[in-house]
Parts: sequence; structure tokens; C-alpha cells
Amino acid sequence: MNSLLLKLAITATVCIVLSSSPTVAQVLPPMKKAERVEITKGPALEIARDDFAIIRWTTNNPGGSDVHYGIVRYGTDPEDLSQTAKSPIRLNQGHTHTTFRVRMEGLKPQTTYYYTVTSEESNGKSDGVKSPVSKFTTPAPGERIVAHPPQVDPQPKPDPQAK
Repeated sequence: MNSLLLKLAITATVCIVLSSSPTVAQVLPPMKKAERVEITKGPALEIARDDFAIIRWTTNNPGGSDVHYGIVRYGTDPEDLSQTAKSPIRLNQGHTHTTFRVRMEGLKPQTTYYYTVTSEESNGKSDGVKSPVSKFTTPAPGERIVAHPPQVDPQPKPDPQAK
């Protein structure tokens, strides 16, 4: 009975020590805001179906607050981009670049849409970057366009010497 109590006491002590470690719940302060945010890749259509599309672009890391929003302003007239799609993203402070992906829903089949992209901090402050107007056309019902497929890791090859 005494050995069981001793084992329980040791287990409880180890759990308390491990769970109270300051490195377990370390929260880093926000990154320094970038002097200038630039789009380094895109914007481009990643995928489109007859009723939705995903636009993707990459910027240098904007810094500032950890949560940012990718924003796409779009419409069927390049002079009237009055519709907005917005997606949150959490910045990785260890990365030099940030990739935004925004899903636009409620689109019509076989329709040309014009769009521009931007980004902002969670407090609504713009990152100061805006793309020129681009366009894409949604496919017919039941079809899809995969213009920029997501990165997929290749299947590992079997080791011929493993048995």
C-alpha cells in the first residue's frame, strides 16, 4: 500500500512540475510592423467552381498584430468592385513571407469576375498594399478550374533494403 501511495505522489509531483513550466505557454509579443508590405507572388486564382473561387497571394511578412485579414474586393464590372470576401490568418513570426487565401462564395457560373486584393491587421489598419485589378471566369455548373493546386508532399518511396 505504501509503494502505491509513493508512486502516486511521485506521478503527481512530476505532472505539476511539467505543467507549470513557463516554456509550455510562452506567448511572443507582436512582431515589429514591416516598413513596407509588398505582394511578392500573385494574386492568382487557385481554384474555381461554378459558385465559388479561392484567390491566393503572398506578401512579405507584414508584422504587427498576429491576426491579419486577406481581403478580396470583386464584382462583374472592373469599375464596381463592391463585393467583399475576407479571411483571417495568423502570422508566423518565424517566416519572412505570408500567403493569404480568400474564398469568394455565391458566384454565378460562366461569369467573369474582376478583383483586387489587400490585407489588414485585426484592428482594421491597412497593411498599405493593394493589387491591380485581375480577372477570372467561373466554369460551367459541375466543372472546376484548378489554376494553382496546393502543394502536396510526394509519397515516400519504399526502401528496397527494408524487409
